[in-house]
Amino acid sequence: MINELKSIIHESNNIVFLGGAGVSTESNIPDFRSADGLYNNKEIYPPEVILSHSFFIKHPDLFYSFYKSKMIYKDAKPNKAHLALAKLEEAGQLKAVITQNIDGLHQLGGSKNVLELHGSVHRNHCTKCNKAYSLEDVINSEDIIPYCQECGGIIKPDVVLYEEPLDALILQKSIHYISKAEVLIVGGTSLVVYPAAGLVDYFNGRCLILINKSSTPYDHQADYIIHESIGETLGQLVEDIQ
Repeated sequence: MINELKSIIHESNNIVFLGGAGVSTESNIPDFRSADGLYNNKEIYPPEVILSHSFFIKHPDLFYSFYKSKMIYKDAKPNKAHLALAKLEEAGQLKAVITQNIDGLHQLGGSKNVLELHGSVHRNHCTKCNKAYSLEDVINSEDIIPYCQECGGIIKPDVVLYEEPLDALILQKSIHYISKAEVLIVGGTSLVVYPAAGLVDYFNGRCLILINKSSTPYDHQADYIIHESIGETLGQLVEDIQ
């Protein structure tokens, strides 16, 4: 199967990648829904509640206590999957990386055109004056809650919380790239979180490749299904790309 996929990858100049938390687990960042995932940790409040807009507004101290300890992995490095995708983009074959991850590892790995559906921990802003702040500003804040140096407002991460909509422009661009793609590679995602999972429905190309450790609701639509390491798989698929 790998050799068949290699041929498909080599012959295509319009590939799009759609990925989720499983792409970053090989960089030692926990996913959400596996047995050891974030959502199976025992907290006073469920993670889905803590990571909601209303909880952030009502309990910013509890939000940041959880966020700083469970959502930020400052020392994480890009893995083989990130590097393989950057290589494919550099060769002019991969048109876009669409990710549900907020860790910024695709950019750190060398990818340029990255559409972050759920935002990024690396971008933060004051909720009052909108002044921009870095991840380091949030991590190194004297209080558990980071406050704006200009107006004293609470700083919020530019990540999409529960109860918040996805960025309409990012979503529109993602639909555009997927609808025009010849090959769509979907990796490291269970495809159960919407609207991200529904993006697969916009694909009209010739080959849908799913790389995930477990089955997904879209397996029946896939041309190829691989239940192996995404880093190893993508690494093999692009090893001959110049």
